[in-house]
This record gives sequence, structure tokens and C-alpha cells, in this order.
Amino acid sequence: MRREERTEAGQDGVHADKLLGLLNLLVIDDDAVQRMLIAGAAEKAGYAVTHAASCAEGIGLIRDKHFDCVTLDLKLEDGDGADVMRAMAAAKYEGPMIVISGMSSQHRRASRDLARSLGMELLQSFPKPIDLAALRISLANLRSTVAGLPIVHSWGEVCGPRFERNS
Repeated sequence: MRREERTEAGQDGVHADKLLGLLNLLVIDDDAVQRMLIAGAAEKAGYAVTHAASCAEGIGLIRDKHFDCVTLDLKLEDGDGADVMRAMAAAKYEGPMIVISGMSSQHRRASRDLARSLGMELLQSFPKPIDLAALRISLANLRSTVAGLPIVHSWGEVCGPRFERNS
């Protein structure tokens, strides 16, 4: 295969990935085990995953690359999730964000308010330890939405036009 053909085939592959709903996810968490768990659930939901172990690393990646979704721990060794959210807003990040944090529900609610004030979408907020099935459902629903497909998963049941009962 000539170089031009390989390049075109590679570009078609990237385009096909987007059509099939494969999205780029950035996981920002200073706990390596949590990053691995989140990445595993995301990969099963059809995401390519990039890891960031600190605020600084996450902010640098957000400034340099495109991500379709970001998962964010609120308490990191070199700062907090609010710092990352402000940097995301400054970088004009437009995708959804999922907070995964061991902080209290009050702190997670405050992060939703901050995201809203910055013009960003906080899709979901999960406590740690993370419910991997719930995370995978949220990510799969996001992938379906981005692909223009109906949401198939919901909490505890499968839904969508092909699963609705005719009563």
C-alpha cells in the first residue's frame, strides 16, 4: 500500500471511530488504582483513554489536545478540581465532565455549581469508591448521544425505541 493510501485509510479509520461512537476521555486522578479502574470502565464503554496524575498534567493536556469528556477528581495532590475546571473554561473546553471524588456530597454539589457558573456541563457526579457499572452506563449514554443515537442504558433497565413494550 502506498503512503497516500495508508494516510487516507488512517483518516477513514479515525472518521469511522467517531461514527461508531469511540470518543477520547481524559481521566484526571492522582490515585493510580482509581485511574486504572476508571480507564477500564471507559474502554469497555468505547473510549480511548488518556491519563493525568495531577492538576498540572491535566491542565496541560486539556490545553494541548481535544477530549470528548473529562473525569475529574476534586482533590489532587497539587491542587483541586476547581483549579482544573477554571483552566478548562479558560481553554474553552466544551465537552461534558464527570466528577469522581471521595469528597462529601456537599463538595460535589458545589462543583456542579462551579461548572455551571463557568458555562460547562457537569454530566454526573460519583462518590468514591466508584460504581464502575454506573460509570460505564453514563459513558455509554454519552457515546450514544454524541453519535446521534437514542440512549439505550438507564439505571436498572434497558430502554429505547426497540425495547419499549407496545401496550
